[in-house]
Amino acid sequence: MEGSVRVGIDAEEIARLGSGELVRKVSPRDLATSVIGGGLGATTVGGTLAVCRIAGIHFMATGGIGGVHRGWASSMDISADVAELGMAAVCVVCSGAKSLLDIPATLEALESSGVPVIGYRCDSFPLFFHRESLHTLPDRADDPLTVAAVVATHWGFARTTGVVVAQPVAGEAALPAEDVEPLVAIALDEAADAGVHGMDLTPFVLARLHEATGGASLAANRRLVEDNAALAAEIAVAYYSD
Repeated sequence: MEGSVRVGIDAEEIARLGSGELVRKVSPRDLATSVIGGGLGATTVGGTLAVCRIAGIHFMATGGIGGVHRGWASSMDISADVAELGMAAVCVVCSGAKSLLDIPATLEALESSGVPVIGYRCDSFPLFFHRESLHTLPDRADDPLTVAAVVATHWGFARTTGVVVAQPVAGEAALPAEDVEPLVAIALDEAADAGVHGMDLTPFVLARLHEATGGASLAANRRLVEDNAALAAEIAVAYYSD
């Protein structure tokens, strides 16, 4: 905001970011140019992780992490979130990743980067709007104290990577995969026809989904962000109270 990176903003500033038409999506590569250019910018997960490294913040929450996009072998479209997770000692609470990604490739990329992925009260990797998937996770935790202990031990082994904690969206807010997946496919086709790619792809697809589901996907998005923020706070309290 106005040429500086802001960690912690008030309700009025949140409203500016949420309603502004000229809000830049800021990834790690964009931090310097956004500061010099001024104006408004909202950080991606990767951008937030980059700031967390500077500010000494070790816990954050988001909706879903970015990852490896479908067709990555030809496009090389891999979110900077993956690279930052491999460098930032931050526990990221999320609801997995959006199903528009190549999920197996995303999980492989996280494993190659040494990033633990822990299912919170679940055994499979959640897919943002969907509580379950076919992608079984090797580790599970059922309370914040256990997660805090794992995080402390991970960093105690001189590991400097992030830890992903995947919490499924609440059951009452979840959307059936059989309803959403066809809409995702249509939105991806529309994006391809419109030449939308890179950083613009996910916002484009989400906007199409919000419209096609009559706002149900937006309600799910809001709910999972709130729940993930609450869980991240509980894990942080457990970590620093030990």
